[in-house]
Amino acid sequence: MSQNIEIEFKNMLTQEEFQLLTIHFKIEPKQFKKQINHYFDTNSFTLKEKGSALRIREKESWFEMTLKQPAQQGLLETNQILTPIQAEEALSTGKLPDGVVKGAVSELIKDTEPLLYFGSLTTVRAEIEYKEGLLVLDHSYYLNTEDYELEYEVTNESAGYEIFSRLLEDLKIPIRLTDNKIKRFYLKKYNLLQE
Repeated sequence: MSQNIEIEFKNMLTQEEFQLLTIHFKIEPKQFKKQINHYFDTNSFTLKEKGSALRIREKESWFEMTLKQPAQQGLLETNQILTPIQAEEALSTGKLPDGVVKGAVSELIKDTEPLLYFGSLTTVRAEIEYKEGLLVLDHSYYLNTEDYELEYEVTNESAGYEIFSRLLEDLKIPIRLTDNKIKRFYLKKYNLLQE
């Protein structure tokens, strides 16, 4: 079983700030790798209501299903590697393969509430070690939208906050309230449905 606590800080970037960071950290184009997040929830967004999110992440021909849930500090991630066949079945039917993620999801939603595949978000990502954590530069595409984001994954929340804040300050990047990717995806999808 694979579970871990995720502590990360996020900040939306302009395209110019994104370019500035790639130059500042000397990130080469070949360091950026593509991944696709496929998102699931019930019709009434039960997982979202419980502060949770379910996705299958696809990198090349590798698939990992992750449930993120609120924890005392950060988020509790439950992860499970899937075969391409298991991933395809989940995407086409909403039925999850047996395992730790399905078990954790079944504690949050009733069996009578089927899961639906809501769509995908594609990210081109570069990761670099920075001080006591992992700095992540993301350029994401979803629902005719694209955005840029900086993430900093750490194990020590207070030290990580200091380092992240200092980096933004040094590079004169304003701190912006930043929703996670699934929330940005759902807000855009909801707005499109309302139009």
